[in-house]
Amino acid sequence: MAFTLEIGATAPDFKLPATDGKTYGLSDFSDAPVLVVFFTCNHCPYVLGSDEVTRFTAEKYATRGVRFVGINSNSENTYREDDFPHMVKRMEQYNFPWIYLHDKSQSVALEYGALKTPHFYVFDRDRKLIYTGRAVDSPKDASRITINDLERAIDEHLEGKEITVPLTNPIGCTVKWEGRDSHWIPPEACDLV
Repeated sequence: MAFTLEIGATAPDFKLPATDGKTYGLSDFSDAPVLVVFFTCNHCPYVLGSDEVTRFTAEKYATRGVRFVGINSNSENTYREDDFPHMVKRMEQYNFPWIYLHDKSQSVALEYGALKTPHFYVFDRDRKLIYTGRAVDSPKDASRITINDLERAIDEHLEGKEITVPLTNPIGCTVKWEGRDSHWIPPEACDLV
């Protein structure tokens, strides 16, 4: 069995607190024809380098009902700035157009098989996985982006086409697992990175 979700898999449910003071689960996004769940954090240079690109994509597709949900699963004991108060502060500062959830137990990251920050998962209306991996080919330096795999996948799906590249390797920092070396990767994932 693969560590990360495979194409066609159903989105695992969650019940997580958000920076807006509410708690969210999958059913809270049931109206969205496409749901993008992505694992992110507050400190990773690959996240920081691509946040505005992700903002642009989220805003671009918002009028077509596409919703974005960011999940921070990083251990705050590895990077203090990944704790919940810093998440709230970051959303207040940048006002990103997505719900930002805290997966303190890291159970959701394990269910999804999150490998990096950022790592994107795109689900159709039935919440079947249609794309997973990177958003762009140069998340750390937006000026060098030549490919936007995330937008291509969303476009193809909304146009009723088959996803031409449904799987890519995410590019970023490893998820910071509690009680592990900051570069630890679950053994099942080693063939994917």
